[in-house]
Amino acid sequence: MPRGVARDHDAKRAALRKGAAAYFAAQGFDRASMTGAARSCGVSKALIYHYYPSKQALLHDILEAHLTDLVTRVEAARPDGIPGLLEATLAAYENADAEHKLQLDALSTLPAPLQAPLIALQRRLVRAMSDALAAERPDLGADRLRAATMTVFGILNWFYMWHRPGKGLSRAAYARLAAEFVCGGLAAL
Repeated sequence: MPRGVARDHDAKRAALRKGAAAYFAAQGFDRASMTGAARSCGVSKALIYHYYPSKQALLHDILEAHLTDLVTRVEAARPDGIPGLLEATLAAYENADAEHKLQLDALSTLPAPLQAPLIALQRRLVRAMSDALAAERPDLGADRLRAATMTVFGILNWFYMWHRPGKGLSRAAYARLAAEFVCGGLAAL
């Protein structure tokens, strides 16, 4: 008789994703190994291979979980306009610096069939932000709207590089500042 799924299966996968993401981000995905990921997670190599057949499968799961959470939060914040989208994005980034770094640095290492659903999730994020900006400034042409959208993501995506928790602005305060900056910039265009 086949073995059933453990009651804590999802929790173990989440812990493996979190530990492996930190390891992959610190080492660089191309230099990292499944043995190192297992060691970093405090589990055996056999256990990590029980959950993931390859390093690419593990990376895909890390990115899919991260982007799915991000899309869910951002789409729920759509009614709150630009301020809500910025706050939701930064809240989703909290405690996900490694995952975010992997999204920026390692997604392109996956084969095209594994990249495609992740890129689709990224496009949903871009669409949500673009729609919010277009609602503020429906007169912007397509090129300027795209540039404005990517500028907003530039404001958000590098927050993890310089922000130190407990010092300076909180994520929520930074989100409010960024929203004022973005809305003021849109009004001035």
